[in-house]
Amino acid sequence: MHKVLVVDDDKVLQENIRQALEFHHFNVDVADNGKEALSKVYQEKYDLVVMDVNMPEMDGITALTEIKKHDPSITVLILTAYSNVSDAVKAVKEGAYNYLEKPISSENLVALIKRALKARSLVETSAFSAPSLSLGGDDSNKFVGESDVMVKVFNIISKLAKVPTPVLIRGESGTGKELVARAIHFNGPRKDEKFVTINLAAIPETLIESELFGHEKGAFTGANERRLGKFQYANGGTLFLDEIGDISPGMQVKLLRVLQDQTFTPVGANREIKVDVRIIAASHKSFEQMIKEGNFREDLFYRLNVLPVFLPPLRDRVSDIPHLVEYYINYFNSVHNMEITGTTPEAKEALKNYSWPGNIRELRNVVEHAFIIETSDYITLSALPDTVKIGAKKSLVEKGPEDDLEIDFNRIQQSVLDEEITINSEGYSFSFASHEVDGEPRLNFQEAKDLFEKEFIIQALVLNRGKINQTAIKANIPKKTLLRKIEKYGVSPKDYY
Repeated sequence: MHKVLVVDDDKVLQENIRQALEFHHFNVDVADNGKEALSKVYQEKYDLVVMDVNMPEMDGITALTEIKKHDPSITVLILTAYSNVSDAVKAVKEGAYNYLEKPISSENLVALIKRALKARSLVETSAFSAPSLSLGGDDSNKFVGESDVMVKVFNIISKLAKVPTPVLIRGESGTGKELVARAIHFNGPRKDEKFVTINLAAIPETLIESELFGHEKGAFTGANERRLGKFQYANGGTLFLDEIGDISPGMQVKLLRVLQDQTFTPVGANREIKVDVRIIAASHKSFEQMIKEGNFREDLFYRLNVLPVFLPPLRDRVSDIPHLVEYYINYFNSVHNMEITGTTPEAKEALKNYSWPGNIRELRNVVEHAFIIETSDYITLSALPDTVKIGAKKSLVEKGPEDDLEIDFNRIQQSVLDEEITINSEGYSFSFASHEVDGEPRLNFQEAKDLFEKEFIIQALVLNRGKINQTAIKANIPKKTLLRKIEKYGVSPKDYY
């Protein structure tokens, strides 16, 4: 249930709004002025604030500024009399989602609130297409991850939503570029206009110009009627050009002109059409490399790349994976009417160790796959696709820092203070014997550590008949680390076949 704070010094209007929102299942608190509203915002977590402009003690504009400083995730709607519309417009520039003129229609207010909350959810959803996002507040844990990248992405989205500049979103397939584009559009001044998407990689080169700019009847074979292009259809709104790196240099010239002049000529026409369209482009390709090779115009790149948004791959945000999995578990519980409560430790480790070549899109599919297979209250390892289980093992073997083999050597160092320590593993023992010099124990931690590592690796090879890959998996040693230690200690795996 969404929590809403209604702020107005008109008690009658305040009560009418409260009743209308509670009828639509909102959890509503009230405040009489901006100062009281701030006090409540500092103590409670609100999804949305409905606030008048003119109030005693603290006006709505000042309160809006302070609310956004405290928690930028709170959506604010401004109520205003006709004579104060200019103040409401100023409030929107300061971060309010929109304004509504008095007298207030409960139907219009509820409809606007629902649109505002939907726009807010797009930003939250983009947090799960990229690193998860911490917005502060006690309830924000549902959006918290370990990475800092999404905080930067969120801040960039907030900035880009307020300005009309072109945007370039970069990232691998499946990282959520379209979700970020939608978040920018639906949180900006064009939110009530069209958001039009076109995947340029999916359209034959010969048809791209017609798809973008439209054509006249008879312009080419098969053009039996006049057709509007995506630019004209999106007039007043936003056009999302997905995979812009796939278009030809000739098409790049025409796009550059639209970006510069907001004008274009339909195929087969002799007239120019002027439009007002916000361009958001995206690609998984390296523009720097394409520019170097002469496949992408440098001037078009810089025109788009004013304030770029970079979405890193999921494999670079391993700490976010448990939070993302939890999010999708909650989502699919709702969709499939199930009650999965989490993942088993084995499944969680596999999900963290897998490299996720398909990024967030693949993670979502894997969780849904597990929902279909799973019969218990938890997602188990057996419910995960074989590609994830096999890939996780392979990843564990091939990657890992040099210290992945490190054990609690502080404990071993303490134990070596005894004359002998024995660690048993199915009948095999490791011994650290101290040497005496003039009757005093001579202990060397590095020697003990090296001896332990060498004997551990030998025993692991013995148990796995000298097979490198199997030894790495069974002993939980990254393959690169195992090979390095084998070379360091002069161990020959062939001796243990």
